[in-house]
Amino acid sequence: MSEPTADESSGRSGAAEPERHRQMPERTGAEEGDPPPGAAMGDERATAPAGGMSPPEPDGADAAPEPEPAEPTAAELEDRWRRTAADLDNLRKRCAREIRRERMAERELVAAAFLPVLDSMDRALAHAGSDPRSIIEGVRAVREQALAVLAGLGYSREDETGVPFDPARHEVVGVIEADGDKTKPGSVAEVVRPGYGSGERQLRPAAVTVAQAPGG
Repeated sequence: MSEPTADESSGRSGAAEPERHRQMPERTGAEEGDPPPGAAMGDERATAPAGGMSPPEPDGADAAPEPEPAEPTAAELEDRWRRTAADLDNLRKRCAREIRRERMAERELVAAAFLPVLDSMDRALAHAGSDPRSIIEGVRAVREQALAVLAGLGYSREDETGVPFDPARHEVVGVIEADGDKTKPGSVAEVVRPGYGSGERQLRPAAVTVAQAPGG
């Protein structure tokens, strides 16, 4: 059996070579699952976030402290004091003007309420020459009208007898003995001068005589 020649051997090896290249393709890039470059060497750039952004710094570590406000000078304090004193003086003057205005308004209200009373007195005097007895009726009408004005202002007339004595409403001007069922001990026997108003809204208390038990 004769040995193959060199030409035949080279022909067979040349045919098998392309088949080996087809079975093992050349790796041209990073395959799936391969570690990123530099990971095996412990490179810190391998763990950096995407986009090239550096990790945020901790708050308060390198923050500069805020500057403290400057203390006011003596001139500034004096200016503040003068401004405050001027505002207070203006407020005092404004309050005084408001009080005077309110007082004048109340006086006008009371005076206007009594104008009808004066008109009634003028009419009564105008008819006094024709019938003198009409003066009495006119005076009574004016009195009722004046009492109505005072009651409308919050000062009703206090002239009741037989009611218990009340130091807040009555002023004792005399003491008499109790007279049976008419005047009981500790009650108002007679009103010498009527009072007007009651409680905190009182023009004057009623001057009265008070009954007491016999021998008291």
